[in-house]
Amino acid sequence: MSTTNRITALAAKSLGIGFHNDGAGLYLRVSDRRKSWVYVYQWTGRRREMGLGSFSDTSLAEARIKCSAARALVKSGVDPLAKPAQQSSAPSFSAMAEEFIALKGGGWRNDKHRQQWSTTLKDYAKPIADTPVDAITTEDVLACLVPIWKAKPETASRVRMRIENVLDAAKARGHRSGENPATWKGNLAHLLPARSKLSRGHQRALHYDHVPAFMQSLRQRQGVAAKALEFTVLNAVRTSETLNDTWSEFDLDAKVWTIPATRTKTSTQLRVPLTDDAVLILREMRDLGSEWVFPATSLKGPLSINAMRSVVIRMGTGEQATVHGFRSSFRDWAGETTDFPRDIVEMCLGHAVGSAVERAYRRGDALDRRRAVMEAWAKFLADHEK
Repeated sequence: MSTTNRITALAAKSLGIGFHNDGAGLYLRVSDRRKSWVYVYQWTGRRREMGLGSFSDTSLAEARIKCSAARALVKSGVDPLAKPAQQSSAPSFSAMAEEFIALKGGGWRNDKHRQQWSTTLKDYAKPIADTPVDAITTEDVLACLVPIWKAKPETASRVRMRIENVLDAAKARGHRSGENPATWKGNLAHLLPARSKLSRGHQRALHYDHVPAFMQSLRQRQGVAAKALEFTVLNAVRTSETLNDTWSEFDLDAKVWTIPATRTKTSTQLRVPLTDDAVLILREMRDLGSEWVFPATSLKGPLSINAMRSVVIRMGTGEQATVHGFRSSFRDWAGETTDFPRDIVEMCLGHAVGSAVERAYRRGDALDRRRAVMEAWAKFLADHEK
């Protein structure tokens, strides 16, 4: 019989009065008035009990995480109940989060995005809200993420990223040192199951808040494939639309790319409004002297279908995103952080909007309105930090 994890979350709800052993020092104390989690350990030959929270406020998973952290302290020769030698002068996580949002929020597009930051941290970072930022550990971050990692994967990903941002800011202000305990790669990636897909859609995609950092790294890379990928993300177009484009489709003075009906998924002509960043890429590619905008090494044909995908893999993002997935990142960014109409956003993606009859009577393609969306996306990618 296992000596740890003896209690299940379901069984814990119905356990009667007693002192129930989950193993490894974790107990659930049930009295006629309350239920609470307790860590029992020996210190200098004496039995000690450390409260880990009430049953109503602390899940079994959270209790195990807290118990594991306390057990690690005992193993390292530190009494988890001992009072610290001096009070930390660092601000609490909630105070640091408020400062971060106040300072960075001015650069965000609207109040909705600012409110989302405040709400997610208030609701899901409760376990560390009052903890000084210089005392937050990986175990503390796990206490925030474990309860929602599988049930609310998209929310959990945002919470992790936002905790990471706040702690990075704390380090920059001199309030903490060392590695960030909310970092995914090389840290939480070894402790939490990977999310192979978004909760919506079929393509793996980065959360939009991670795309600017990805683009910053991408712009440091050389080669036609890297430029093609940057161009694809900037315009939120399909892989084939980028790979098979030729110079005859572009009017750089008007900053318009006209994709013929034979090359679009909807079999209708698509005019793509080009941003200044996109035009810069095109001018650089034109110097290659090929008929193809993004040519293969021979300059006699387009890049291979896997060229951009290979760049994503070499950048270490292959498990989190596909090239097509950046279209999902764009859609989520537009829908969650901007006030652009949904129909205009869908048109930016080259999707058919409305019924066949509505499309037949539509006289324009909203090029100017779509240009505003793409310019905002380009600015977000250039200015917004991870």
